[in-house]
Amino acid sequence: MSDSLIPRRDLAFLLYEVLNVEALTSSPRYADHDRTVFDSVLDTAEAIARDHFAPHAAAADENEPRFDGSAVSIIPEVKKALDVYVDAGLMGATFDEDRGGLQLPITIGQACQALFSSANISTTAYPFLTIGAGNLLATFGSNWQKSNFLAPMVGGRFFGTMCLSEPQAGSSLTDITTRAEPSDDGHYSITGSKMWISGGGHDLAENIIHLVLAKIPGGPPGVKGISLFAVPKTRVNEDGSLGEGNHVVLAGLNHKMGYRGTVNALLNFGESGESHGYLIGEPHNGLSYMFHMMNEARIGVGLGATALGYAGYQSSLAYAKERPQGRHPDVKDAESAPVAIVEHADVKRLLLSQKVAVEGALALVLYCAHLVDQQKVASDDAELRRVTLLLDILTPIAKSWPSEFCLEANKHAIQVLGGYGYTRDYPVERLYRDNRLNAIHEGTHGIQGLDLLGRKVVFDDGAAFTELERQIRNTIEHARNIDAIGSFANDLLVAFDRVKITTQTLIAARTDDLRLALADATLYLDTLGHLVIGWMWLKQALAANAATLEDSTPGSAFYTGKLAACQFFFRREIPKVHAQSDLLERLDDTSISTPVDAL
Repeated sequence: MSDSLIPRRDLAFLLYEVLNVEALTSSPRYADHDRTVFDSVLDTAEAIARDHFAPHAAAADENEPRFDGSAVSIIPEVKKALDVYVDAGLMGATFDEDRGGLQLPITIGQACQALFSSANISTTAYPFLTIGAGNLLATFGSNWQKSNFLAPMVGGRFFGTMCLSEPQAGSSLTDITTRAEPSDDGHYSITGSKMWISGGGHDLAENIIHLVLAKIPGGPPGVKGISLFAVPKTRVNEDGSLGEGNHVVLAGLNHKMGYRGTVNALLNFGESGESHGYLIGEPHNGLSYMFHMMNEARIGVGLGATALGYAGYQSSLAYAKERPQGRHPDVKDAESAPVAIVEHADVKRLLLSQKVAVEGALALVLYCAHLVDQQKVASDDAELRRVTLLLDILTPIAKSWPSEFCLEANKHAIQVLGGYGYTRDYPVERLYRDNRLNAIHEGTHGIQGLDLLGRKVVFDDGAAFTELERQIRNTIEHARNIDAIGSFANDLLVAFDRVKITTQTLIAARTDDLRLALADATLYLDTLGHLVIGWMWLKQALAANAATLEDSTPGSAFYTGKLAACQFFFRREIPKVHAQSDLLERLDDTSISTPVDAL
C-alpha cells in the first residue's frame, strides 16, 4: 500500500529543520551536492518504493521463497524491483565516487532506505545487506577484493551477506567451529556451516559475496582467534570474470514468522569441494572488522523497525479517518450519524502512542546516520572522538528502542483496525510479524543491554555517557526558556539527573557483584532509551516551535502535531524513566536468585 510510506514531509522536517543536513555540503566530501540533489534522490527513491516495492509486499509474504533441493524460487516481482533499484544507482548512493558511487551523505541514504523499508522490508533486505558488506570491504578489503568483489557490489551485479551464527553457537561467537585452512596460492579453504543467513541463497544477482567468520588453526582461543573472509558463491577470476562454483551449498531455508519474502538460509562451506575464502585484513582481527558492519546493521535494523512501525501508523491513521463507527459518549441520539473512529479519545490515544514512537525513533536513527556523516567530515581528532563516542553509546539504543517500541506501535495499529487488523485484507498484521523479528536481528535486546551497560557507559571512565550528557544539556538550555516547551526541557533535565544517579549506582555495584549489576541491563537500556527519545522529541519541538513563529500560517497542522506529540511523550512516557530507575537502583536479585527448578 503506497499510503504506508513514510511521509516526505516528516523526512524533510528531520533532514533540514532538525538535523540541517544541508550544512554537510560545506565540507569538501559533499561539496558537489545541495538540497536540490538530495530531494531529487529522495523523489526517485519514493517513486521506486511506491511503484515497484510496495505493490508486491503482500505477495512476497504470502509466497515465501521455496527450495526444491537444487534451486530457490522467488516471485519474479522481487528481482524486477531490485533491478529498478540498481538501475537507478541506489546501491552505490553513499559509496565514494572513486568506488563508482554517488558519494551522498549517509543521512540521505538512510532516508531513502526508510522509504523502501516502509514499502517492503523483505525486498529491501537484499540491498541493505549488500551495502553493509560493501562498506566493510571498502574499509578493510585489499585492492584485489575491492576491484573484484566491492566494485560489482556497488554496481549491483553482486549481492552480499554476513555469516556469523552457526547452528550450535547462535550469539556465542566464542563457540564457532568454521575453519579456514591456508593454501599455497593465497586463499584459504573454508569448512563449516552458517545458520540464519539472510540473502544466503538466490539468483537475484550474478554472484553473492559472503563475509564469513572462521578460525585459522593455531590462532588464539575464543573470539581473539576469529578471522574474517570473503567467500564468493561463484569464484571470481583474476580478471574479474566469473569462474566455477565455489562449493557454497544451500542446505535449506528457514521459514520465519516475518520477513517471509527474504531468503534465510543454512549454508555449508567446503562440504562438496573446496570453498575458497579470502582473508580480509589481518588474521585474528575478524570480529573487530565484522563489528564495523554489525554496528552499521544495528542502526539499519532500528531504521527498519521504525519504518515498519511508521507504515502501521500510516495505515491505521488512514483507516481511522475513513471508518465511521459509534458516537461520542455525551451524544444520546441513536439516530445521529456515527463519527469516524479517529474522533474517539481511546483511538486517538492509540494513534498518538504510535506517532510518538515512530516519529521519535525516526529522529534517533537519522541522528545516528548524521553522526556517521560527521565522522567522515570531522575537522580534527577531537571532533572525531566526540562524535564517535556519541555514536557508540547511541547505537544499541538506536537498534533496540525502535525494535521494542515501534513493535508496540504495530500492536496499536492492529487494535485501531479492530477485527480487520487481524486479517490479511490489511497490512498491519504483516507489519507486526515483520517487526517482531527486529528484536533479535543483529543481537538480541538482552545483548544490546549488556553492550550498553557493560561496555559503552563505562568505557574510558564514562567518556561516552559524559558526551551524551553534554549534548542533552545543550538542547535543554536552548529550550528551557521558551514558553511553549520550557516545561518539557525541565522534565528532561530532572529525568536525566535521575538516570545519571541510577547509572552511577549500577557502575558502583560492579565492584562487588558484576552479575547483579548487569542483571537488569535490558531494563537500563529501555530506561536510557526513553530518555534519549525524550531528547529527540525536545529537539523536534524546538524546530517546530521556531517554524511556527516564523511561518506565515502559525499553528499549521504539521507543527501542531509535533508539539502535541512532544507533550504526549513527556506526560505519558518520561514518567516511566523514574519508575524504572527506582527498580534499577534497588538492585533486585530475583532473576539471579530464583532456582532453575523453580521456573
